[in-house]
Amino acid sequence: MKKIIQGMLVLGSAYFISTSYAASFDCKKAKTITEHAVCDNRSINDADVKMATTYTIIRHLVPMGTRGAIQDQQIKWLQLRDQCRDNVSCLSDVYKMRQQKLDLYMDRVYKQGPF
Repeated sequence: MKKIIQGMLVLGSAYFISTSYAASFDCKKAKTITEHAVCDNRSINDADVKMATTYTIIRHLVPMGTRGAIQDQQIKWLQLRDQCRDNVSCLSDVYKMRQQKLDLYMDRVYKQGPF
């Protein structure tokens, strides 16, 4: 199971890297200062790809109640991310924080199977 999910992450990431998209939005349609900063900084863009891919996979592996909680957390996290504006250090920190949280959900899926 773990290898299948890891393979899905790699394939999902490869798709997004080959386009003009950050994982969660089209960079050609970036509107906010934060979105432009994500698109303009390769390491932040890569973090966005990984985070969005992990988020999408987890949403499909957990039941509705957990899914709703994860979606609510994502909305709050996006608000926090947007407060960084174009501060790359801040963006890096909030992406690391979100990825760590999503990795905890992924670890639970690895250990217990879908919730």
